[in-house]
Amino acid sequence: MIGGGPAGMMAAIAAANNGARAIILEKKENPGKKLLITGKGRCNFTSAVADINDFVSAYAGNGRFLYSALKKFSNQDLIEFFDLRGLRSKVERGLRVFPESDDAGDILRILLKEMSRTGAEIKISQKVSALSINKSRIDGVRTEKGPIQADAVIVATGGLSYPGTGSTGDAYEWARKAGHNIVVPRPALVPLVSAEKWVKDLQGLSLRNVRVSAFQKGGRKIGEEFREMLFTHFGVSGPVILSMSRDIGDCLLQGHKVTLFIDLKPALSEEKLDGRLCRDLAKNSRKQLKNSLNELLPQQLIPVVVELSGINKEKPSNQVNHRERKALLYLLKHLELNITATRSIAEAIVTAGGVDVREINPRTMESRLIKGLFFAGEVLDIDGYTGGYNLQAAFSTGFLAGSSAALVDG
Repeated sequence: MIGGGPAGMMAAIAAANNGARAIILEKKENPGKKLLITGKGRCNFTSAVADINDFVSAYAGNGRFLYSALKKFSNQDLIEFFDLRGLRSKVERGLRVFPESDDAGDILRILLKEMSRTGAEIKISQKVSALSINKSRIDGVRTEKGPIQADAVIVATGGLSYPGTGSTGDAYEWARKAGHNIVVPRPALVPLVSAEKWVKDLQGLSLRNVRVSAFQKGGRKIGEEFREMLFTHFGVSGPVILSMSRDIGDCLLQGHKVTLFIDLKPALSEEKLDGRLCRDLAKNSRKQLKNSLNELLPQQLIPVVVELSGINKEKPSNQVNHRERKALLYLLKHLELNITATRSIAEAIVTAGGVDVREINPRTMESRLIKGLFFAGEVLDIDGYTGGYNLQAAFSTGFLAGSSAALVDG
């Protein structure tokens, strides 16, 4: 196994449980570095979605490829795996599954303990420089400390996101030299950059239960999500934004302009919201407009909305006319942001793109080109939405790759 992340560790455990001598080569000084920061250290390790078809639909890229891996090692299998080893889990909003302790370290400790129990080894600070291939068959790897022979090699090095944890895309070149096609790596689950300067005034503001719709210039709808979002100094982030970021990023790469419309009050129709706005203005009739929207909007957002409406913020609420009220109403339902870019792939939670899954056997995770060469986890062209799907893909493909690699004849 190359890579000591979730996919590599689960692959090692599965291989060892099937009688193989399993060794992980990890180039960093400690395994599981990215795992420890997942979910802000809480580790949303899977989803409680019950139906496999619904589960597969949560992957923006190549979800159908995962059917065999998920059937071999499902989300329920993963939850049970940790439960049998003393880790209680809990289900939160959106069917996200976390350790009851809210500590990603508990997940890592169980994986390391299980590796020790099964006899799987891990060698840290072992940087692989190349795969060793002889006549379309793997025969080991080359490292900076010398060659290592092996009947099977599982590449589980991750993508390009969070390079400080060791995910620097080394394996793409190895796979390319082995004859594999690499789908262009790009950021997924990544914050977005907007053209509007006023977002800086809203930095740190989190909005719950908003609806965000994304449109390509010309009117084509890219997507729509209803959840939480966050304003940053450069644009927007948060679950609702991250979920749409892959498709938005692809549109931007194709040279299309993208606009977001934020519905700040999705629970209210325009008619009901207009009535609410009328009541608030009447209730605060002697106050200036800038001091009359406190019950409708977060304080930090009021100056921005008032300025965008074009209404004098000092204007008494009882002097706001019909046209001005309609301008406010429109902003509350269609706050507009023009997206100019995604943040860099180094800031993305996961990488879209990678080793082309058409060249991988989905029933084993073995290369269709090189016997004994397997791939697992984020290095593959698979990426899911937020909610635990990417870690589940890593664990499931790792388990299947490890189980399959153990059966390779020497």
